[in-house]
Amino acid sequence: MGTRDLHERLPHALREAVDDFGRHLSRVDNRSEQTVRAYVSDVVSLLDHAAGAGVTTPDEVDLALLRAWLAARMRQGAARATQARRAAAARAFTAWAFRDGRIPSDPGAHLASAKAHRTLPTVLRADQATALVEATAADEVEGLRDRAVLELLYATGVRVSELCGLDRADLDEGRRVVRVFGKGAKERAVPYGLPAQRALDDWLRRGRPRLATTTSGDALFLGVKGGRVQQTVVRRIVDGAARAAGLPHTKPHDLRHSAATHLLDGGADLRAVQELLGHSSLSSTQIYTHVSTERLRAAFKQAHPRA
Repeated sequence: MGTRDLHERLPHALREAVDDFGRHLSRVDNRSEQTVRAYVSDVVSLLDHAAGAGVTTPDEVDLALLRAWLAARMRQGAARATQARRAAAARAFTAWAFRDGRIPSDPGAHLASAKAHRTLPTVLRADQATALVEATAADEVEGLRDRAVLELLYATGVRVSELCGLDRADLDEGRRVVRVFGKGAKERAVPYGLPAQRALDDWLRRGRPRLATTTSGDALFLGVKGGRVQQTVVRRIVDGAARAAGLPHTKPHDLRHSAATHLLDGGADLRAVQELLGHSSLSSTQIYTHVSTERLRAAFKQAHPRA
């Protein structure tokens, strides 16, 4: 049964609670559409489980019920990463319900879950990243745009959603800094280098005016019909450039991983990289130190005579 059907069969008080929770995530916490959808789906599943146990109001949800719901999902073969997300959604819901006065205490504060296994991200070598960025033909309108997109993705390590949301006013060309609005509408300033500046200059001077329409607004990157470029288009740009450069399938996030790793390889401070990437927690950035260590070990094993 789908989330919508489960939602519709919830008791009124539970259905109202999850609807209000979803609105809070979107309007107050400024969570992304994907996060709101995932969390609401998880909470609907939780409350459907609760309703099956006879619960009709949010204040009847307790720690034992949260654990029973997660255990039931685990028996269905859920992956550790999925379970970790479900536990996070449950904690977010009960914390919100407690703050909103719908439950007398927060049972989710005591809910533990198995941590998801973290695999090392895909990272291009510096020469591969350069080949990918330079694989576009910068003589046509779309080529000018694609080159600027690739240069800025690799230069700044921004997320694809952040790149698509950029306006021309976000560029400080004099200081070569771009203003980025990340998760939770948090603002940060990210520097970029001369290659990105040249590509942006070409795009803004020779490319963008040829695609711009009366509905383009101030969007930095445009699609072929003049609207703000979509994330699916950026993903195609990156994958197409990777294939042209003879590289395996590459995603925009791989360029983010590569930028972070290359910064650390070059001696950048971990805290500085955290700020550049917009990570709220240093633990999210520390995975790149493991990537760098693995690259160092591989180089040692290949080159050292006593490896």
